[in-house]
Amino acid sequence: MRTAHIKPKPGSSHPWLMLILLVLICLTLTACSGNPLATVEPISVTIQDLQEVHQLTVPAGSNVQSALDKAEIVLRELDRVEPPTYTVIDETIAIQVIRVTEEFEVEEKVMPYLRQTVRNESLAEGEQLLVQPGVNGLQQLTYRSVLENGIETSRSLFKTTISVEPQSEIIMIGVQSPFKPIEIPGRMVYLTAGNAWLIEDDTGTRIPLITSGDLDGRIFNLSPDGKWLLFTRLAEEGSGIINSLWLLNLDNRDTEPENLQIDNVIHFADWAPNTPQMIFYSTVEPRSTAPGWQANNNLLSVVIGSDGLILSQEEVVEPNSGGIYGWWGTHFLWAPDGSQLAYARPDSVGLVDFENNNYYPLVDILPFQTRSDWAWVPGLSWSADSQLLYVVTHEKSTDSTNHEASPIFNLSTVSLSTLKVFPLVQQVGMFAQPQFSPAFQSEPLRLAYLEAIFPEQSDTSHYRLITIDQDGSNRKEIFPAEGSLGLEPQVVAWSPSRLNGQPRYLGYIYQGNIWLIDSETAKFQQVTGDGLISRMDWQ
Repeated sequence: MRTAHIKPKPGSSHPWLMLILLVLICLTLTACSGNPLATVEPISVTIQDLQEVHQLTVPAGSNVQSALDKAEIVLRELDRVEPPTYTVIDETIAIQVIRVTEEFEVEEKVMPYLRQTVRNESLAEGEQLLVQPGVNGLQQLTYRSVLENGIETSRSLFKTTISVEPQSEIIMIGVQSPFKPIEIPGRMVYLTAGNAWLIEDDTGTRIPLITSGDLDGRIFNLSPDGKWLLFTRLAEEGSGIINSLWLLNLDNRDTEPENLQIDNVIHFADWAPNTPQMIFYSTVEPRSTAPGWQANNNLLSVVIGSDGLILSQEEVVEPNSGGIYGWWGTHFLWAPDGSQLAYARPDSVGLVDFENNNYYPLVDILPFQTRSDWAWVPGLSWSADSQLLYVVTHEKSTDSTNHEASPIFNLSTVSLSTLKVFPLVQQVGMFAQPQFSPAFQSEPLRLAYLEAIFPEQSDTSHYRLITIDQDGSNRKEIFPAEGSLGLEPQVVAWSPSRLNGQPRYLGYIYQGNIWLIDSETAKFQQVTGDGLISRMDWQ
């Protein structure tokens, strides 16, 4: 007996097969999407913000920042939240807002001044002089405190500012001088550590003139009669000026220095030789860039009364460019008879034309290229009869095409009668600073100058002190001894006159001290020993 198989007709299906298919589809959809009938429950959140408590719900998967936004809570720059704002909320959570603030407190603290003792053989042994009174400083300490929800969690020093700089007390104590006093003619003044001192009669007699410690040494000149000291004093910090010009009467020691109310004098201020009550000067304009000024290259004059007060003022030459490298400034020098005022600037040497209120050039100078923030100005000296000018000239070099960088500097003379230039001494160096001796009755006239030990590097070289006759003959090297350290660039000073039987002295500064040397025998003697002297003048 056979079993019969009945084939379904094409295009037909059994109901039970369709049911199975539907069940499989439902199971697949359920596995992919979860339970479509399930409902997502919101999550409860508590936010504590200082004394305020916020209760709210947020959808699962939100972050803390979303909860803060819903509660309209705004965080400031320093505030923080626990847990952090990026934390995802997937269960009931408590959020803590921590309000962070900072406070600043300023405390003032006194800075005690220091005490300094300076040994000085300018004073008698055992004598004391208060050079500078001590002043306490003031320091401001700023502390930063951090508070979290009003409770201080940290305190630290934020910054320190010195509102008042302390000023050291300086007491000068006299010690016995190891040097034998020398009788000298006239008056000698010197500048040591910003203070002015006077030597009179002999080198053992030293008188403090100004002990404020603020003389800058730009101008430090005695009047031709030795009655007045003209000097510059540093301006107060933040005043917008560099210095000021002052006057001190040396005949009346009870008077105070007189402020001439003239500011920013760097290169020149001096008396006219025949009219000691008339002062000529030149000024600069302060600048924040090196060298600290822009020269006016002008020339002005004032007449002072017997009390040191200004009686009149006049502009002789108005401000001008000053030629090549004129930003540095112009130097001036009176002829001994007061008939002419010579000028020197980086590109020329000449005379002041008082009739036309201008400068009349005599010699064109090859400017020296310093490649720095200073400019070289030729050294000048007049002959005793006011007929010759001794000038340091800059010459071209055959070894270089850049003539402005030439290391060759010669000493020359300029005749005012013929306006001709005559070479006198070769290769003296840029800081030769010639100084002609004053006329001493019938004694021969001599010229002193400095000569660079290394003339090819004369801008950094030390120098020898040389004397010659006015025609260049009879050369003598008088200081220092062979093998000793040379002099720093400076203007040496001839003794203004000569006492009976006394040598003709030259005064100069060596290693911070004043020395005197016999210009004929080269016998020298040290005068001071503190090593702090920077300027001197002798009239």
